[in-house]
Amino acid sequence: MRVTIAGCSFYLQANEVVALMKDIKAEPVTGESVRIGRRNYPIKQVGAVITKQDRRDFSAADVIRAMEKLGFTCSPAPAPEPAPVAQPEPSTEQLWQ
Repeated sequence: MRVTIAGCSFYLQANEVVALMKDIKAEPVTGESVRIGRRNYPIKQVGAVITKQDRRDFSAADVIRAMEKLGFTCSPAPAPEPAPVAQPEPSTEQLWQ
C-alpha cells in the first residue's frame, strides 16, 4: 500500500512493518504511540525505522495516518499527571496551640 510520510511515498505492507519492528526495543511512550504486535511503540520511533529518516524530518500525524491506513491501532499521547495540590503551611499560632 502506498503511504506518504514527509512528502515521500513509501510502499509498505502491514507485515513488513511488523517484521521491521520485530527486533526493535520499544522506547518509553511519552507521546502518541502505535500498537505493533504486543508492544506499544512511540510513533516517531516507528516512523524513523520504517522511513530511515531523521525524526525531525516528519510529523507524528504523517506516521499516524500511514499506520492507521495499514490497519494498526494508534493511541493519543497520555494525559499529563495532575500537579500535586500544595497544602497550606500551618501558621506559628497553630503550631503553639
